[in-house]
Amino acid sequence: MFDRFLPTQDSIKQSRLLRWLGPRLHDPSLWRINRRAVAKGVAIGAFFGLMIPVAQIPAAAVASLFWRANLWIAAVSTLISNPFTYAPIYYFAYQLGAALLGRHAGTDPALAEAKAEQAMAALSWFDNLWHWITGIGQPLVLGMLVMAVVGAVTGYVLAHLVWRIKVVIKRRRQRAARGLRPVL
Repeated sequence: MFDRFLPTQDSIKQSRLLRWLGPRLHDPSLWRINRRAVAKGVAIGAFFGLMIPVAQIPAAAVASLFWRANLWIAAVSTLISNPFTYAPIYYFAYQLGAALLGRHAGTDPALAEAKAEQAMAALSWFDNLWHWITGIGQPLVLGMLVMAVVGAVTGYVLAHLVWRIKVVIKRRRQRAARGLRPVL
């Protein structure tokens, strides 16, 4: 089904934009649709889709090159985070990180905004960055990391499970068409 959407090897080899990647890009496992490559692609895409707020697709593509996962599946899997899901994902990540760190997640937004304005006026950008990391950034990054790891493992296992179920169903249909007894 996916073969009609994937580019051919010749079109990839002739692309001027991708030529700098050299022979690594021509590895057949990056383009093949099989159980392992697809599962790795889903895991990589889910990880980078939940972990990195920008440049998710290039990060997933580089990781796919390194781990020899399906490049297209990894790129598409990063789309679990999109403009419609950013707010709930980052809210849940912050709440999860704050709970793991044992901090109270609920703060007065007006007070936090006033403190941020004071800090921006008085301190340099590095001090603001450090304040953000130790304040809201630390629980957010921890929550995003936990969600990304859990999402990657879940995506990998689900991809294997769905692939296996499809194979079993296909084999049962083939056996039924031949008039044989189904295998459990």
